[in-house]
Amino acid sequence: MAFEGLSGKLQEVFKKLKGKGKLSEKDVKEAMREVKIALLEADVNFKVVKDFVNKVTEKSLGQEVLESLTPAQQVIKIVNDELTNLMGSIQSKINYGSKPPTIIMMVGLQGSGKTTTSGKLANMLKTQGKNPLLVACDIYRPAAIKQLQVVGSKVNVPVFSMGDKTNPVDIAKGALDYAVSNNFNVMIIDTAGRLHIDEELMDELVNIKLSLKPHEILLVVDSMTGQDAVNVAEVFNNKLGIDGVILTKLDGDTRGGAALSIRAVTQKPIKFVAMGEKLSDIEPFHPDRMASRILGMGDVLSLIEKVQTQIDEKKAAELEKKLLSQQFSFDDFLDQLQGIKKMGPIEELFSMIPGLNASKFKGMSISDKDIKRIEAIIQSMTKEERQNPIIINGSRKKRIAAGSGTSIQQVNSLLKQFEQTKKMVKQFADAGKDMKKGKIRMPFFR
Repeated sequence: MAFEGLSGKLQEVFKKLKGKGKLSEKDVKEAMREVKIALLEADVNFKVVKDFVNKVTEKSLGQEVLESLTPAQQVIKIVNDELTNLMGSIQSKINYGSKPPTIIMMVGLQGSGKTTTSGKLANMLKTQGKNPLLVACDIYRPAAIKQLQVVGSKVNVPVFSMGDKTNPVDIAKGALDYAVSNNFNVMIIDTAGRLHIDEELMDELVNIKLSLKPHEILLVVDSMTGQDAVNVAEVFNNKLGIDGVILTKLDGDTRGGAALSIRAVTQKPIKFVAMGEKLSDIEPFHPDRMASRILGMGDVLSLIEKVQTQIDEKKAAELEKKLLSQQFSFDDFLDQLQGIKKMGPIEELFSMIPGLNASKFKGMSISDKDIKRIEAIIQSMTKEERQNPIIINGSRKKRIAAGSGTSIQQVNSLLKQFEQTKKMVKQFADAGKDMKKGKIRMPFFR
């Protein structure tokens, strides 16, 4: 899970502070020493750590903090604010051109996930009503063009290609003419990468930039490479000039050094993060929300946005009625599981809920295999049993297990899960009533 190591250590530091009531200068400096160690172990740039700790220490030693009724909470707020500032303060969006097409140039080293991320970005923009065109300008890496075409077909976005014998600058120019004449309003150029930065690579990228004058140059970096990712970002920015960064594999980055260092070192924003292998696994980067998650405060807004992608308003209303009348059935239960599965790893979702220790759910997920086993058990029940599971006694369990090719223990486990889910969904429904006051409907899954 993203930032898992850093998050756990920072929460331990703040737990000690909360237990003290009043804070002395010594308490603050000792806590900041532990924060410094935690950040360095997370592979955050040394200069960034030094500046960050100095700022937080200076603000935390102010009289209004030390003499307040809740000094520990004041210190945590300062850390939260500084973490947010460190990562860019506010969300940075794509700069669209006044005249279409908006040209987005994707750059980065080989292995960073540039081609797949180009497809993810195209898919996301398409869901926002844009009409994107992918452009294959990597003529060097074997099967690079084919890979982009496969990715494009999966998200139903056309790919412009002129083969691997044409100069990338000419391909980009040809793509622009094609985009204009075919009403594509966004052009995403997948450029060539190298195993390392060299002059030939940079010269080619500079030539494409000079020829097309892209509205956005986005650098794709692998967040799991830590300080290497920061160094790559610094070189690309100095030589090419980038407008923003897309961090890939953030779900596997338990340290978080790249995310916490890139903005401070390059002064360029992180615009998107890619988490997961699915082509829908990309989202805008919100510095304030990420800071909140690092400090264990959750990220309710992102959770709501993620869940809303699975909303079926009609089913939500029907489910609410069933809950109120105690008619939640195994068929409804299966619907909920399938909806949760679409949203990704459970521990990632739970990390967005304030006050919940997501590490307890580490590694939990709902796989196709789990869903199929549950489907088999439910389909082996009679209609009456699905509607009223309380009647399922020992002999019925034996029949259901035999009919589904599972064990009685697995049937018992499912019955227990059903009751737990019923309670959880009821809590969501109750919370939904409060959220409606702010015109945010608590969503249920398809």
